[in-house]
Amino acid sequence: MTHSASADGDHRLTRGDVVDVEITAVAHGGVCIGRHEGQVLFVRHCLPGERVRVRVTDAPKHGRFVRADTESVLRPSADRVIPPCPYAGVCGGCDWQHASLEAQGALKASVIRESLVRLGGEAPERWSDLSVESLPDDDDGLGWRTRMRFAVTRAGRAGLRRYRSHEVVPVDSCLLATPQIRDLQVFRRDWTGSREVLAVSPSASPAIAVPDPQPGRARIQEMVDEHVWRLDATAFWQVHPKAPQVFVAAVREMLQPQAGDHLVDLYAGAGLFAGVLADDVGPSGRIDAIESDPIAIRAAKRSLHDQPQVTLHETAVHRWLRSTMVTSCDLVILDPPRTGAGVRTMASILSLQPRAVAYVACDPVALGRDIAAAKQAGWRLAGLRAFDAFPMTHHVECIALLLPDSSNPSDELI
Repeated sequence: MTHSASADGDHRLTRGDVVDVEITAVAHGGVCIGRHEGQVLFVRHCLPGERVRVRVTDAPKHGRFVRADTESVLRPSADRVIPPCPYAGVCGGCDWQHASLEAQGALKASVIRESLVRLGGEAPERWSDLSVESLPDDDDGLGWRTRMRFAVTRAGRAGLRRYRSHEVVPVDSCLLATPQIRDLQVFRRDWTGSREVLAVSPSASPAIAVPDPQPGRARIQEMVDEHVWRLDATAFWQVHPKAPQVFVAAVREMLQPQAGDHLVDLYAGAGLFAGVLADDVGPSGRIDAIESDPIAIRAAKRSLHDQPQVTLHETAVHRWLRSTMVTSCDLVILDPPRTGAGVRTMASILSLQPRAVAYVACDPVALGRDIAAAKQAGWRLAGLRAFDAFPMTHHVECIALLLPDSSNPSDELI
């Protein structure tokens, strides 16, 4: 193998090097951690406790770590299974097909705990029993993805991209796709002239496949708690069919909204939470739903027009918080993008002095940072549930309950 020497004489791995390493822990992003002569390796397709032979795929110039992929397993973990999909490890869609579902949950729980402790300042023992909950009827972790984007080769064949690559891998099936999407036969159709295909299987309208999707070309319908959402096919909606109902129920249980409450729904999307919880606050209540994406806000306007207690605001959350005449509210739902809300936005939210905040997080690292910001503002993490809404991948959804910490008052963040 080849090594490059750094200025201080230490050897550093370079792309293409093959080494044997002990895998010691899981890291965020569907990788595990190994070390070679003191250098950190982030390795795919392995499990903690394994000894594996890896090939370096990326060696940044800073030399602090390299990325690698497993070439062979020298000592397997008891949690290792045969991946159900023949394309596992080839396309970039799945991270954990080589791990049992129970092990996948444990790996995700470990990542969440590490984020809560290292970034959120939580005591390690508090979350030692944290578990990741499976969604209803999810027995094998397959057939759950209701939205898929397929790339198209120059020959007109649909496929999936390799991990961290633009290369399209032609495939014959995707086991994560719902049966309704599989019935569309996307992989057997000729898509010559298109660059991608969007396949969607909604809960309240037929599945569709849209080449080169653009807003306005196709609409779908989703249903939660007997409420119907009329969405553009390109609009964001949770990809697991059971996720919307489960997440709404979890938020409702945490916040316990009452008739007459004023609820602020931040990063409201198409209005999932606002639409369902409007029943809880009732005609005497009020919901301000804030969303900057025009496709999502149009869907919310179409779907929530018969709920006068809901007011939609098409603007960025931080701008609304800075300019609004709203100075207080009873409850907040916070469902930010993967990057999280950030220190200043968290400070503005908490200055509304709600009695509780439900934080819906798709990234545990961002959640940990925002929990730290909430603590600095005199709040505490009162509860957290984690859901495996993305089996076979490293993604996980958390819903956290933030409450004012009367024992730890603090000045608001600037």
